[in-house]
Amino acid sequence: MAMFSITQIILCVFLLFALSRVYLRFKSGEVSWRGLIFWGILFSTAVVVVIFPDLSSTVAIKLGVGRGADAVIYTSIVLLFYLVFRLYVYIQDIRYEITELVKKLALKEMKDKNVRKNS
Repeated sequence: MAMFSITQIILCVFLLFALSRVYLRFKSGEVSWRGLIFWGILFSTAVVVVIFPDLSSTVAIKLGVGRGADAVIYTSIVLLFYLVFRLYVYIQDIRYEITELVKKLALKEMKDKNVRKNS
C-alpha cells in the first residue's frame, strides 16, 4: 500500500474540490462544455501528477527537460500565457460591445429628445 504525504492529500482534496466547483458551474450553465472538458482535464492531470510524482519526471525526460518539476513549471507558464491571452481577447470583445451599446443608447436618447422637442 502506498503512503501519501500530507501535502499530497491536501493538494488532492483541493484539486477535487476545484473539479467539483467546475462541475457545479457547468450544471448551473455558467461553464460551457468546452470549459468543463478543459478544466476537467487540467485538474484531473494535476491529481494524477500529485499522486504519481515520478510520472512528471518520466514525461520530462521524454520532452528533453531535466526534472519533472521543471516540466510542470514550463507547462504551467505556457498555460498561464494562453489563459491571459484568452482573457485579453474576451475583455477586448466586451469593450467593443459596450462601446456599441453606448453609441446606440446615445443615439436613441438624442432621437427621443428630438421627438419630444418637436411635439
